[in-house]
Amino acid sequence: MALNVRHPVWLPAAPSPGVRTFSTLFLIETMARASTATVVPLQAYDLLADERAVSFLYTGVGLVALAASFLIPVLIRRFTRRWTYTIGAVALVLAYVALWTQTLGGQGTGMLLRVFGTSCLNITLSLYVMEFIPRHDFVRNDATRMAISMIGWATAPTVGVWLYTGIGPGAVYGWSIAWATILAAVFWYFRLTENKAIVPGRIAPANPLRNIRRFAQQPRLRLAWTIAFGRSCFWVTFFVYVPITMVAAGQGKEAGAYVISAGNALLVTALLWHRISGRIGVRLSIGACFAILAVSVFCAGLAGVDAPWWAAGFLLVGAFAASGLDALGAVPFYRAVHVHERPEMTAVYRTYMDISELAPLFVYGVLLTWFGLGVVYIALSGLMALCCLIGLRYLPRRL
Repeated sequence: MALNVRHPVWLPAAPSPGVRTFSTLFLIETMARASTATVVPLQAYDLLADERAVSFLYTGVGLVALAASFLIPVLIRRFTRRWTYTIGAVALVLAYVALWTQTLGGQGTGMLLRVFGTSCLNITLSLYVMEFIPRHDFVRNDATRMAISMIGWATAPTVGVWLYTGIGPGAVYGWSIAWATILAAVFWYFRLTENKAIVPGRIAPANPLRNIRRFAQQPRLRLAWTIAFGRSCFWVTFFVYVPITMVAAGQGKEAGAYVISAGNALLVTALLWHRISGRIGVRLSIGACFAILAVSVFCAGLAGVDAPWWAAGFLLVGAFAASGLDALGAVPFYRAVHVHERPEMTAVYRTYMDISELAPLFVYGVLLTWFGLGVVYIALSGLMALCCLIGLRYLPRRL
């Protein structure tokens, strides 16, 4: 079949897939996305000039992206994982071209393509991880790739804002397009093999409603989704509202980029959380992370725009705890999903990212109608406390 590429014999042997392989891909993907992580909400704020309007724009994009994410298992079954991953990289390129136009239509289209491309990359990479990484190495794999991705997340948001404000949109989007292109090239160099259980060809499209129902019937998958959703809500709020908070407080666009970069630098502590989980267990570690998040984010809400640097400090404490969730939060899913259902269940699980960019921002948009910007963080703290209680109550003691 045409999609099963026969590689020329003169190509060097591909590295055996392992922690280093997936960490490399994740780092390059980080560079492709992180440079625009602060620029996208700032550009939306420049176009709309209203925090509430920005919230509702993200809500609209999230709704469409959520529906589109259910197409990804069909792409994987029909075209294989390697081509779906490539589609994700191409979608990032097209997203940055659309954002480059600096129009409201281009903004919405670019945001949607960026989310869809990220979904393709994340789902396919998760499938590769579950196939090639032994179960006992799941925590080490996620902790390592998060720590390595710190290189990108700590530097790229600041670089992106510098390029955006100092040179222009073309500089930051051109930079990001280059990294997305490199990502596709490196991925094809690794030449990851296909799972024979996932055969491309003419198949009937999967029914998204049936996949959702099957997912919801499994308590451990529901729990894994809830933990991932809570973690993602923090990062979405962090990336969208920290730059807006700093601009609203009169600190400038660069201040938000510095805070974002500092928060992402804390991803290196994922290795520390790996060691902590080895001592007290994954369950207690996840509960501790959510407890720290609940307190720190609540304090950031009290500080608000009146004391923006205090708010930033509390949010950085929250970023430290969220880094622990980045290292540990996917483990419940990895260990619960059945092999034969991985593409469909991973697609449903991955909706936590789309819904975290949809539901919280809609709630924030409503709350901002009556309250100041600090209410965003106070509302988030309530969700973090709820996730803490759920995790401690329902996660297995031996995870």
